[in-house]
Amino acid sequence: MGHAIFETLRTFIADYGYWAVALALLCENAGIPVPGETTLLLASFLAHSEQRLHLGWIIVVGTCAATIGDNLGYAIGRRGGRPLLDRYQEALRIPAQSLEGGEKLFARYGAATIFFARFIFGMRVFAGPLAGVLRMPWKAFALFNLLGAMVWVTAIASVGYLFGRHWDQLEHAIKRFDVAIVVVAAVVGLVFWWKRLRERRRTTSKETSKT
Repeated sequence: MGHAIFETLRTFIADYGYWAVALALLCENAGIPVPGETTLLLASFLAHSEQRLHLGWIIVVGTCAATIGDNLGYAIGRRGGRPLLDRYQEALRIPAQSLEGGEKLFARYGAATIFFARFIFGMRVFAGPLAGVLRMPWKAFALFNLLGAMVWVTAIASVGYLFGRHWDQLEHAIKRFDVAIVVVAAVVGLVFWWKRLRERRRTTSKETSKT
């Protein structure tokens, strides 16, 4: 991240504190591509180095903002439908394969995808609107949305607080962490697929033996 961007975010958080964290995470999770994760990291960094903010309140504010933001995105996506999503994709230049990948994840894992989407770089922004477009049941969405927000905000804020003195290394590590989550999700998917395949084979073999 460039020095100018870093200083701009630093000043913004220093001036507005928890409101800056809330606004950034609310917008990012509602579908606006702002640096919510970086803002959360930097706020936690400042809580450690300058003690202007408190980690506990950062987690509370961040969790609430992320949860509300995703619900706003869900409502917008549900109301606007596929036409709105297509315009959204074109306006923000979101690669078609990213949305297709998101739809496949939702089709395979359902509401649980909302939980893991927060840890996948780039998917946080459109996960809420996409869930609304696909008409995911709101109760299931709300549950996994809240759980995901709690875990993601706590994890990112804690990392920022504990390792805040090494900002450059921290930001690089977070990007690698996003990739690691994708790999873990893929492995979990393969395990589920393999188990289902075994169950189908067993069912088929039992039916064959009966005939």
